[in-house]
This record gives sequence, structure tokens and C-alpha cells, in this order.
Amino acid sequence: MPLLQVNELRVFYGAIEALRGVSLRVEEGEVVTLIGANGAGKSTTLRTISGLLQPKAGTIQFDGSEIQDLPPHKVVKAGLVQVPEGREIFANLTVDENLQLGAFLRKDRAAIRADRERALELFPRVRERLTQQAGTLSGGEQQMLAIARALVARPKLLMLDEPSLGLAPQLVRTIFQVIREINQAGTTILLVEQNANMALQVAHRAYVIEVGKIRMEGPAAELAASDEVRKAYLGAH
Repeated sequence: MPLLQVNELRVFYGAIEALRGVSLRVEEGEVVTLIGANGAGKSTTLRTISGLLQPKAGTIQFDGSEIQDLPPHKVVKAGLVQVPEGREIFANLTVDENLQLGAFLRKDRAAIRADRERALELFPRVRERLTQQAGTLSGGEQQMLAIARALVARPKLLMLDEPSLGLAPQLVRTIFQVIREINQAGTTILLVEQNANMALQVAHRAYVIEVGKIRMEGPAAELAASDEVRKAYLGAH
């Protein structure tokens, strides 16, 4: 049984159908990426899985249980944690306080300390800035903090929404290297990313979403080699 199984999700914004029967699965240990144009339904899919949006129809199974009716904090408690688009860090709190908030549903102090330490090993830049106000960090540092904060929640599945958005090329490479390392250390990842090229390099499998429907799916390397995908998303002519 997949760690995450999404079946026939339909989501509306008012009268507009944003997701029109989206189905996808994520097996334990995988990096799965969802690519598509702006407004195709990528973020809506993640927000629905997170419990931030209510589906009109369809089911979401995570770790053997249906979660489509759970509020967001219960979804996090179940082990499904999202790093939102735009990072959503608490600008007026320190970096360290932001990290502490990642563990707000946990009681196991020693394990929290260990997870925090692991997150800081992945992001030395975040460690250097622990006492700073998070709002004073650069965009790239804020993205690192947002991912580190999510890791402190000890996710079984980490969902990343546009982690490279607005970052300089050098930082994009750093972020994707860390995504690889997080996965190799045992965390399953569902990645939504506009930089389809990088996403397909890091993922095991991929889905292409167009206007609220899954149009293609398969091994990431296969989709990266497909003429259709290359033309539409990888800038190949």
C-alpha cells in the first residue's frame, strides 16, 4: 500500500473547478514530483492533501488511514508536513523560535533535540543565524529555515511547494542537493516545482498536471526524455 494515495480529488474555488479528478500515489522512500504550468492545480493539490482545502469529492489515504476530513494540525500529527509556497516563516520571531514551532505537536524532548540537530547539519547557514529575527534572513535562508522547521516535525512525508521560487541559481542547486539528502536519510517527499528540469533530476517518479487533471505520469527520467514534456516544461524546442 502506498504511503500516500490520492483518489479522484475534485476541488472548487467558488464555481471554478480547480482539481478535476486528480489521482496520484507516493510510495514510501520515494521522491515524487508534480510539475505543470502556473495555475494548473499543483499548489491546490498540496493544500488539499494538507487539509487547508476541503475536496468536493475524492479520498486521501495516508499511512493506511483516510485523512480528507482532518483539520491541518491533525494531518501534521499524522506525519504529513508541508513547506508552503512563499515559505510562511514567522518574520518577527527568531530563527530558533521558528524551529521550535516545528515541534509544537511533539513531546519527546530528546528526539526533538536530535531532529533539530540533524536539520541544522543540513543547513549550516541556519545554525549561524539562530538568534536573528527570521524576517532579516535572505530569501534563500528563509527557504532553508522553512524546510528545517518542517524536518523538526519529523515528517513521514514532506511536501515541498515551489522550494526554488525566486532563488538565485546557486541556491537552487543547494536546495535540491538537500532535498536529495533528506530523501536518502529516509524521508519520503512530494515535490511541487516550477523548475521542472531540476525536479525531474531529483525525483523517482513524476506527474504532469494540466488544468486540474493529471495528463502524464511515469518514471522521472522517462518524462524528462519525452518530447512533449521537453517542449512544454523544459524549454526544449
